Amino acid sequence: MFENLSDRLSATVKKLKGQARLTDDNIKESMREVRMALLEADVALPVVKKFVDSVKERAIGQEVLTSLSPGQALVKIVNDELVEIMGQANESLDLKAQPPAVVLMAGLQGAGKTTTAGKLAKLLQEREKKSVAMVSCDVYRPAAIKQLQTLAGQVDATFIESEVGQSPVDIAKDALDYAKKNHIDVLLVDTAGRLHIDADMMDEIQQVHAAVSPVETLFVVDAMTGQDAANTAKAFGDALPLTGVVLTKADGDARGGAALSVREITGKPIKFIGMGEKIDELEPFHPERMASRILGMGDVLTLVEEAQRKVDHKDAKKLAKKLNKGKGFDLEDLRAQMMQMKKMGGMGGMMDKLPGMGKMTEAMQDGAGDKEVDRMVAIINSMTVQERRFPAVIKGSRKKRIAAGAGLQIQDVNRLLKQHKQMSKMMKKFKGGGLKKMMRGMQGKMPPGMGGGGFPGM
Repeated sequence: MFENLSDRLSATVKKLKGQARLTDDNIKESMREVRMALLEADVALPVVKKFVDSVKERAIGQEVLTSLSPGQALVKIVNDELVEIMGQANESLDLKAQPPAVVLMAGLQGAGKTTTAGKLAKLLQEREKKSVAMVSCDVYRPAAIKQLQTLAGQVDATFIESEVGQSPVDIAKDALDYAKKNHIDVLLVDTAGRLHIDADMMDEIQQVHAAVSPVETLFVVDAMTGQDAANTAKAFGDALPLTGVVLTKADGDARGGAALSVREITGKPIKFIGMGEKIDELEPFHPERMASRILGMGDVLTLVEEAQRKVDHKDAKKLAKKLNKGKGFDLEDLRAQMMQMKKMGGMGGMMDKLPGMGKMTEAMQDGAGDKEVDRMVAIINSMTVQERRFPAVIKGSRKKRIAAGAGLQIQDVNRLLKQHKQMSKMMKKFKGGGLKKMMRGMQGKMPPGMGGGGFPGM
């Protein structure tokens, strides 16, 4: 998401390189480019107008700090305005109500409501330590109830049964009674998707809402629908007291218009964003982090949080201890590191969050980096325990057997062994405080955008 917008903004800032300060003329020219970039990203016209006017107003006549170039000054203003338009800070779910706190899911058919309910259940259980029950009021889509039951099983949430013949209002009331009796913290109520804004269906969801008085009414919307997402959210907001929006499929070919338009048009905060199909790929939406990603400056905070949650800290400590004692970094260690990386969203997911890696992320959109990781893991899996621990024994006939076992070529095995050798050399530097020395040596050698503020390459 946002690749095109990031590229256009980056190009706009580069044009300011070499200019002494921001002037009326170069601001006007830059704003024309920014306006085009936002319209291409399918941001709603009123939002584009307000955004451009605000940036222009702040940039014209502003005292540019001596430490900032005009390009960096503009980046700071654009960054601040992006944060402003997307809602300042993350707004979490308000679950302080007397249990069960009811969360109602609303949205059009195909937006990903049911899947999002499963993802939200997992997130609430793991990060908020809440007990969660789920119920489906979708009596129109034959597989909807079964789908929610399957998801509840995957995330270990309580599934409250419902049937196609029941009325959605009765289902919701019965589920609330069940949740009260069983001391459930959060009840997630999944409703039927609407193909469009339909009066009868709207009336039904209003009745369900009245029956369970949810503390949160979340509108789930497909990010790929661009500014239409904001308009649909507004229509739902007129019918229901929405408390927030969940953007789904933001990892797809989304230009970013929804993320930049929803808050401004509906007045409702984006509370979560779905960045993939996996059950753990739902993240709280942080406007300041999203602004940083739009400007090609990465999202290191989210990456650190993911590492804290998903990395096996026991394994990491064990490896550090092993390296510190001067023991070698073998192929089993390499495989473990690659598996950890996959847990964190693979190469593309990690690069997307690192500053200055925008172009590299684009190159990995087709999953080339992850396919390479899969190949490497397959080769290591094809080895004996002895070969993994003592790679030096892998010669001609062994290479042939390993390649055949992984369904690959001998040159693939050679490439892996070469990469392992290079990594092994680097890992030796960890011994006896070598890591600190290595990090000091790397300073000033970072890729553009990794060390300083502003755009990559500035």
